[in-house]
Amino acid sequence: SLRSAEPAETVMGTEQEYIVQREVLDQVRLDEVAEKGNWTTKPSLSERVKESLRCSVSKLKRTVVSWVPVLGWLPQYQFKENFAGDFISGCSVASMHLPQGMAYAPLAALPPVFGLYTSFFPVLIFVIFTTSKHISIGTFSVVSMMAGTVTQRLAPDQNFIVNGTNGSKVDTEARDAARVQIACALALLTGIFQILLGLVRFGFVVNYLSQPLIRAYTTASACQVACTQLKFLFGVSPALYSGPLSFVYVSLSNVTRLVELIASLISLFVLIVIKQVNFRFKEKLFVPIPIELILVSPPFIVYAILKFSPIQQACTVFRAPFVPNASYFPSIVGDAFSLAIVSYTINIALSKTFAFKYGYRVDNNQELVAVGLSNTIGSFFYCYNVSSSMSRSLVQETTGCKTQVTGIISSVFMLIIIVKVGSLFEELPKAILSSIVFVNLTLMFMQLADVYTLWKTSKTDLLVWLVTFICTILLNLDIGLAAAVGFSLLTFIFRSQLPRYYILGLVPGTDLYLDIETYREIPGIKIFRSSATMYHISSEMYLDALEKKTGFDLETLLMAKRKREAAQKRKEEKELKKATQGNQEQLDSVTSFQSVDSIKKFPQIDEEEKGRFSGSDTHSIILDMTTTSFVDVATVNTLKKIFRDFEELHLDVYLAGCQACVVKQLETIGFFSDTIPKSRLFVTIHDAVLFILKKHRQTEFNLSILQCLNTYFLESIN
Repeated sequence: SLRSAEPAETVMGTEQEYIVQREVLDQVRLDEVAEKGNWTTKPSLSERVKESLRCSVSKLKRTVVSWVPVLGWLPQYQFKENFAGDFISGCSVASMHLPQGMAYAPLAALPPVFGLYTSFFPVLIFVIFTTSKHISIGTFSVVSMMAGTVTQRLAPDQNFIVNGTNGSKVDTEARDAARVQIACALALLTGIFQILLGLVRFGFVVNYLSQPLIRAYTTASACQVACTQLKFLFGVSPALYSGPLSFVYVSLSNVTRLVELIASLISLFVLIVIKQVNFRFKEKLFVPIPIELILVSPPFIVYAILKFSPIQQACTVFRAPFVPNASYFPSIVGDAFSLAIVSYTINIALSKTFAFKYGYRVDNNQELVAVGLSNTIGSFFYCYNVSSSMSRSLVQETTGCKTQVTGIISSVFMLIIIVKVGSLFEELPKAILSSIVFVNLTLMFMQLADVYTLWKTSKTDLLVWLVTFICTILLNLDIGLAAAVGFSLLTFIFRSQLPRYYILGLVPGTDLYLDIETYREIPGIKIFRSSATMYHISSEMYLDALEKKTGFDLETLLMAKRKREAAQKRKEEKELKKATQGNQEQLDSVTSFQSVDSIKKFPQIDEEEKGRFSGSDTHSIILDMTTTSFVDVATVNTLKKIFRDFEELHLDVYLAGCQACVVKQLETIGFFSDTIPKSRLFVTIHDAVLFILKKHRQTEFNLSILQCLNTYFLESIN
């Protein structure tokens, strides 16, 4: 058996010598040494079916807890350790739910009070079914904007124009009622999509939405949201636009009015300053200053005094639940699916961020079901689409949130607000609400810095970011998302279709094989590696790259060889024909001689034809399969062609580094045969090189690998 001794290496500043001694292992010998067998027994199909149908108390409990996580964590809630943090965090989040709910509802083209409903019912549902501890569900600017696009498209102002004594005007009451019906139907259909996707374990879909795509989409959405708020900041009523290029048209149609602009600038200034104070002194402040709530309080108080007489009660009861109008479904099915993906993507991205930070796990599919149930059940209580909010989630996390109880506490506060003073929020200054929206978009605007970061790190990711941003800005949120996802998938396909290929050389004194641009290759041996898995899309490119890197033009060489074989055969037939003119004994003798000679003699490639490729002394080719994670029919056919064609040119081909799953697939698909035995498959490149060197030295090979290869290098230099 062959042995190899490795030289000394430096470990932690000291030189330590280690020696590895083992025989060279091909796949056949590996199976023998490892005593390959079925050491683990898998249950049969019938046993697995019986196990899945078997019912027990413990199994039922696990199933119920997996679908309703609150039953698992609430009974184990540690009141002393967690309640103080959860209570402070819940109060802080509630102080943000109030102004943000009122500010984001107009983005959905709904009265502000419906933002309060959306900040209450879905939060309670989400607490029951979520596995995430730190995110705040409810109104969100991007999702509100997408919902508003639908409500304004299906219920535009011009559909509700009525004639009055002072001319035509918009019947806002009828318009708002229609838009509420549309928004609730949209939330219901969105929730149904999310629940169905969660039930079929479709949570992995978020893995296909890359981080640059998500960040670019939310940044572009923030720009869209900011654009729609310009009219409220400036106090104008521009024409409404929707669809592609709406961002450009709305921006050009806004004209400044001085009073509203001054009020907006003051609000923006106060919000920015106080939020900076909250950020810089977050460790010293007991709770963040609720500047948004403070900002809406003075106009709220003034409006309450003017609107209500002493006998009126500032009290609102909840609206009776209703069933959303399903007749809108055919008109909103595409928008609902887009919202289902976008809201879930934002939700799971934030969930995983906090889960990674605090060391717990979230279930992708359960989160999909949780947000789906929040949308579905909320739609029966006059709520529109929800998602997690970046700004509220950060406040919830930084103010001491420990568990989902934070959501319950914030919902209790929202309940008190809706019941006691909810009707006062029917009308509030929109300039202030728009300022709140603008400032809360700051985190997303800061993502514009991604352009610089991606320029330094990954040009492909930068291209995805730019295409997503531009498409979302120009083509609107739904079409822009579809275009961005399509482009992202194309980049993935191109990346998999354009892997890098290398010829490897040996790092002297080691068993490491790296690119020959840095290290010398072993004479007579070509070691070929692809940076990606070979499959049906890239199999032809793999073969082309192999020919190019090794210097062999297979088609030309095989054609020349076959031409010589044909010429040789014609020559033999001609000689046989001449021989038939003699006696039968001579004919038999010639036939026997020619038959034996035709078997033993192989026409050689002349030097002129050898000039078509480099490295004419090459006798072996090793295909490094370490990057291959699976094989398909195209891969097997390509490998068989490589073995067949190179063997026809008297070049030996070997495989090295196949993973166990790949070996099993090759066995199942019938790759190994008498012409391609398993002895051509080696555990590592090093094993294959040792075997080839011994085979071609034709001597007793008992030297170390270092000595052997140094000898080869010296011979090649001389």
